Amino acid sequence: MSNHRRPAGERPEFQYVPREPRRHRYLDEDDDQVDYAPPPEDDDVVTTGRHAVVYDDREVDERHAEYAESVFEQPTYEDPVYEQPFDPEPVYEDGYGPRSYGDARAYREPAADDHRYDDHAYVDEPVRVDEPYEAHAHPDDRYDTPPHEPDAAFAEAETQIISAIPEEIPPTRAHARTQARRRKQAKGRARRGKVFGALATATVLLVLVGIVFVGGKMFFGGPDAPADYAGPGGPEVVVQVHPGDTAEEIASTLAERDVVASGSAFFNAAVQSNAMNSVQPGFYSLSTQIPADDAVQELTDPTSRVGQMIISEGRQLHDTTDVQTGAKKKGIYTLISEASCMGDAGAEQCIGYDDLNAAGAGDLSTLGVPDWAKDSVAGVPDRDRQLEGLIAAGSWDFDPTAGPAAILQRLVTESSASYEKTGILTAGNQVGLTPYKMLIAASLVEREAMPDDFSKVARVILNRLAVNQALQFDSTVNYALDTTELATTDADRAQVTPWNTYASPGLPATPISSPSIGALQAVEQPAPGDWIYFVTVDSKGTTLFTKSYDEHLANIDQALNNGILNSGR
Repeated sequence: MSNHRRPAGERPEFQYVPREPRRHRYLDEDDDQVDYAPPPEDDDVVTTGRHAVVYDDREVDERHAEYAESVFEQPTYEDPVYEQPFDPEPVYEDGYGPRSYGDARAYREPAADDHRYDDHAYVDEPVRVDEPYEAHAHPDDRYDTPPHEPDAAFAEAETQIISAIPEEIPPTRAHARTQARRRKQAKGRARRGKVFGALATATVLLVLVGIVFVGGKMFFGGPDAPADYAGPGGPEVVVQVHPGDTAEEIASTLAERDVVASGSAFFNAAVQSNAMNSVQPGFYSLSTQIPADDAVQELTDPTSRVGQMIISEGRQLHDTTDVQTGAKKKGIYTLISEASCMGDAGAEQCIGYDDLNAAGAGDLSTLGVPDWAKDSVAGVPDRDRQLEGLIAAGSWDFDPTAGPAAILQRLVTESSASYEKTGILTAGNQVGLTPYKMLIAASLVEREAMPDDFSKVARVILNRLAVNQALQFDSTVNYALDTTELATTDADRAQVTPWNTYASPGLPATPISSPSIGALQAVEQPAPGDWIYFVTVDSKGTTLFTKSYDEHLANIDQALNNGILNSGR
């Protein structure tokens, strides 16, 4: 609170000129100026620094009341409180600085968190109202009360001032303007937020429209749609779909082979076809220069797939005839020939059976024969049978336009890789067989036994070879005759061939069929046993194993009684 008495040592005759009070430092620039008038020369007026109040039961002058309200009301400010640095202001020679005028509100009880400014120093303490008031002499010399003797009239006026201060000070015009300005600013911020929100929404809509526009052109055509043929199409070409190929990779392949004008056109058509999910790895014969939609239809048509075949276990290179029924059993060369056919029905072009047989009898280096089999294959007495057993059983795909020798090379090479995965290169060391002889033994197991007895039949083969006893397998007799029969005749068994194990000891000259992986693994890991003989005794495939020859003869009688060993001839 400012000092309200004349500073000690002042001359009594010095005339203090009333000065217009300084405008509050925290008022905004657009607030109204406060009119000031010097206090009237009236004994009923009590001055307290910056304002004057008349206590004579008359109504307070309206202008003075408005001014008092503007002084009593402190405007509220947002953080930060100080919008500009606090600069101390000078003290004038009369002892009163710009803030030396008192504030009547300082006489009422302040809030707990009130602060005050004492002249130029900020005091972080509430203003105390119980401090003794020090009388002072005003510049106009209307009060001559000694400095330390309080004037009774002044004390009474002071009490009236304190009691006249309302508990809740009504808002001033400046405060009202501040609140109005804040509401206006809040509305402006809200308006700007709406504008920004509208702009953001418009941007998202533009992006979505662009995506729909571009996507629509890509998928449904338009001025910028991918290049596409109109048809009717050219000659057929064979394309390969590799395992794991995506729609994009298939589209690129078709574009390279000129089936479609662009990969994008095919991709757009493919993603709209559920039938694309049924496309399997393999080779497909498709027309060239056709619309993307037609390419999808041809690719998903099962008849478009070419070069696909299934080789069953125990299949031979050449066709065989069943002795009992006369039915033909297609050999591997026939299966390849049929899978190679291309073109419309009635005008198909296929690789001939004889062409494949001739290619299979050719140079081993061009047929993919592995190194571990070359020496044995080179010594095969019948060149037409040199690839027997080297094409594994299973599902196969090949390019029918590649030619007979290239097709056989592909099949032999991939079969050798599958055989080697079983351990054929090293497992033979444990049983005393070379990899190629392991393959021959596996072909015998495949033709002589059911899968449950593979390992036992493999043991019988190894036991007989160990004692140099003839294998005497009917399957080896049938192989040389290109026939199929469970029981052979004495005349057939008497024919000496490189494959007839009745006429010659040891293993046949080549495998007699394409063994399964299971049969090959059975030879690599045969069941333990001392069996030398075995025979199938019923139509269910029940097979009896024994070391005793007498027991074996008894088992043969049982098979004859069940009609198993009757040749029908």
